Amino acid sequence: MDALVRLKTLSEQMSFETDEERCFVAGRPFGLGRKPDLSSRLLASEGPYLDRTDNCPDSVFVHPAVLPNGQHIKLLKTLLSSVCERDCYYCPFRAGRDFRRATFQPEEFARLFFMLTRKGLTEGLFLSSGVAGGGVRSQDKLIDTADILRHKLGFHGYIHLKVMPGAERAQVERAMQLADRVSVNLEAPNTERLLRLAPHKQFIEELLQPLKWMDEIRRSQPASRGWNGRWPSSVTQFVAGGAGESDLELLTATSYLYHRLGLKRAYYSRFNPIPGTPLENQAPTPPIREHRLYQASFLLRDYGFDLEELPFGTDGSLPVQSDPKLAWAQQNLKDQPIEINRADRHMLLRIPGIGPKGADIILQARRQASIRDVTSLRKLGVLAEKAAPFLLLDGRRAAIQPVLF
Repeated sequence: MDALVRLKTLSEQMSFETDEERCFVAGRPFGLGRKPDLSSRLLASEGPYLDRTDNCPDSVFVHPAVLPNGQHIKLLKTLLSSVCERDCYYCPFRAGRDFRRATFQPEEFARLFFMLTRKGLTEGLFLSSGVAGGGVRSQDKLIDTADILRHKLGFHGYIHLKVMPGAERAQVERAMQLADRVSVNLEAPNTERLLRLAPHKQFIEELLQPLKWMDEIRRSQPASRGWNGRWPSSVTQFVAGGAGESDLELLTATSYLYHRLGLKRAYYSRFNPIPGTPLENQAPTPPIREHRLYQASFLLRDYGFDLEELPFGTDGSLPVQSDPKLAWAQQNLKDQPIEINRADRHMLLRIPGIGPKGADIILQARRQASIRDVTSLRKLGVLAEKAAPFLLLDGRRAAIQPVLF
């Protein structure tokens, strides 16, 4: 199998990973499901990987993405190898599953990726791998690939590097010296739930511990030791609905990671059954659940909400029909609206329709004059119709008229 065929095979298998943001245009994800045709442009290039063959792929999985700093780039998301010795019940790469596998060696992959960047076909890399020969050996290969890109080929662009289950602390530190972002997929919120998804993984020792090391390294060592003079952010991903866990369980783990381990973001990948796995007959998780988890996660991370404030039902589920911030406001602010001209930032963020930027703008505008009407709110970027039932303007309820044009 030539290099481009392997790259197509491996990159297409990464579609289940949700880390990094897709670009959105006119309310829809730009590039979702679209794979830019690279091969036709590469076939005319020089190099040992690009000889024309009948089985050359028609595309690889490069897609527009938004990085943590807001930069838009073309990101290649791929595996170094889809060979895996683990038998996770939900995973398409699990040992024994019948599908086409492929592998790159670090030097080979690094040179192929670097060539893609030189031709402007990709600008950043999200690199993971199956586990073969143990987590330590698999992590060494990922680190070697990033090391070749950084120090042999001079690549200074974005790299997101996965940390394999069972990786050692020294490997985690080395990955943090090479990458802009590092991540470990916890998959489940606790040991009990992980047993239902991946019975041979150890939740604390193999998965949570590397996230603890990342936080310890950032806290104890100078940022100058990290890549480009700063330590990378860390993220994780959960399989939502795969192990019968509640939203409360997932968000309890998320809150701990945000507030105790300095996690930048938790991602939620809704469970979808994969043919040829033990969970192939389990029902998929509805998309709305994934959406509500993200909304609640942002309340914990960006809006100052505590876990106890989130509107869980008796079964630990978030409301389906309403976003959690609106549900909280209906329970707590309907009869006790917030005076927008006196509220501090913490309370402004409790009002639906006001986000972190909107709260800052309101605080700044109040230094000049009181906010007395809905028109002024709209000019400040507030979603006035959404906010009005929960606020006061100089002691008066906001009068909302429908916007016709």
